[in-house]
Amino acid sequence: MYFDDNFPVIPYDSVGDFKFKDVTNLLRRVALRAKVRTSVLLYDTYDVKSGETPESLADKLYGDSQFHWIILLVNDITDRYHEWPMSEAQFSQYLKDKYSNPDAVHHYEISQESGDTDIKINIGTNNTDYPTATAITNYEHEQKLQDDRRKIRLLDPSFISQFVTEYKSLMSESNI
Repeated sequence: MYFDDNFPVIPYDSVGDFKFKDVTNLLRRVALRAKVRTSVLLYDTYDVKSGETPESLADKLYGDSQFHWIILLVNDITDRYHEWPMSEAQFSQYLKDKYSNPDAVHHYEISQESGDTDIKINIGTNNTDYPTATAITNYEHEQKLQDDRRKIRLLDPSFISQFVTEYKSLMSESNI
């Protein structure tokens, strides 16, 4: 559904010998209009559960797993393998592969002193200037990144048809 007649075909000379071939322009992208992006009436917030995929969410919410691209587009996810939250098993393996010691200090944080004091400031790997800074382990750092990725927006199902129509219109507007 995502690729069905939505991407233009362009002439492309991959070798430089002036023998052009028609190829699908997979680099074509569109952005959500600002009003659509900021409208709270169109979206619900959702915390992705371990093991859920864009396809499983699309099937559960929209009745069709092929609408997974809408979930990715709405959340500005262009790389579902690195920008989508991992399952618990994937996360555990990722930590083992990335760090020799997941409990080692990744960085130190201090609380912002003015305004919203709940905001944490990463001061790097040396806390000499801030001896009371909180040590954040590799595990804690990676877990926070995963928790941030879990918070997504889902388009209200009643707007799916309108969204797809708008998407197709935007994709056909430009020749690039």
